[in-house]
Amino acid sequence: QLQLVESGGAVVQPGGSLRLSCAASGFSFRTYTMTWYRQAPDQERELVATIAAVVPGQIRYANSVKGRFTISRDNARNTVYLQMTNLKPEDTGVYFCSVLIPPSRFFGQGTQVTVFS
Repeated sequence: QLQLVESGGAVVQPGGSLRLSCAASGFSFRTYTMTWYRQAPDQERELVATIAAVVPGQIRYANSVKGRFTISRDNARNTVYLQMTNLKPEDTGVYFCSVLIPPSRFFGQGTQVTVFS
């Protein structure tokens, strides 16, 4: 059974840092691209960062997080990370990790990140 379990969300002040983790199981983690999404209140879910299966593989970021967030993966631990620095109030939302295994995209339950002073 496929599972994606996010952790690491918290309440932080602007300028702070967090590292999110997503533990994956139930599929061949090392062969799939992994993606972080986020969803702010009353907003659509948006792509934050994605990392291809092969490391060093293709990595892409949303323009809003370039230079502040870093996605990485540890295939030995079946885990994908999102290191977030210089956090801003607009980074507030629920962060989800995701994998596309055609024909379906799977999401975890999410972890809440709140940035406010």
